Amino acid sequence: MNEFDNLNDEERLKAENEFLKMKLMLENGAEFEKTEDGAHLSPQVENEFLNYIHAFEKQSQNPKYIKVFDKIERPVHFKPVAEIRDDEIEAAWETLQEYLHQYHISLNACSPNISVRELYRFTTEELFEHEMSDMNIPGMAHGFIYDEFYPDHLYDNTRYAVDDCVAYILKKTPFEYMPCFRSKNLRLNDHYPLSEDAFKLLVNRFKEAYDTMEDIEISDGLCTINDKTCVVKGNYTLTGSIQNDAINLKGNWEVYFELNEELGYWYIWNVQIGGIHF
Repeated sequence: MNEFDNLNDEERLKAENEFLKMKLMLENGAEFEKTEDGAHLSPQVENEFLNYIHAFEKQSQNPKYIKVFDKIERPVHFKPVAEIRDDEIEAAWETLQEYLHQYHISLNACSPNISVRELYRFTTEELFEHEMSDMNIPGMAHGFIYDEFYPDHLYDNTRYAVDDCVAYILKKTPFEYMPCFRSKNLRLNDHYPLSEDAFKLLVNRFKEAYDTMEDIEISDGLCTINDKTCVVKGNYTLTGSIQNDAINLKGNWEVYFELNEELGYWYIWNVQIGGIHF
């Protein structure tokens, strides 16, 4: 008699889940943490997850690649972008997106400067010819980002300068994360050269001097790129408080980037914020 014959459906699922976990651990080196009582997934959801991982690992061992155009069965009804009028391009792009979604493929753009016409052109002229992994796993989607093919450095550097640098420095929360900065020889106002730790220390010492830092307003920033150098400029206002005394800070700021040609990324190396003595 099979040892599972006396198990109900939920117990069978749990037994199958334990078998799949053991299989993934032995074949792929997977690790599974024990969860606290009441925090675990239902046997059904866990089973779907484990089967998904098992199928993914199995197909990854012998990867296959296919052109996007072949994956979507080589459609011939999408017009060349030059033949689509301006008043038709929105609908044409929506139709193209819906067609791609049928094959669990999507294209998005981070930069708001990318037009719908460009997204349509890129998809039909370039993405169709791009090779993708040919995995057939239920629920798996393939997402492409336009910016990974054609980065908008003006947009990206402005966003990094405002959101990940100046705003981060002017907020009360500790300054800890520096993904957009180079690793050494940093500058903060007159302080140079600085390591990452020394940069953090100066910023956090400034923050600790204030009980609160509120009403922060930062301009969008003006970005200028010249070959391998970039600077983003703007202004700010901030209200801090020390023992209930309000202190208004304001001034101009500048964030300087350099291009790492080997990696193709821009990194911050110099931050100048007027009106603050770090």
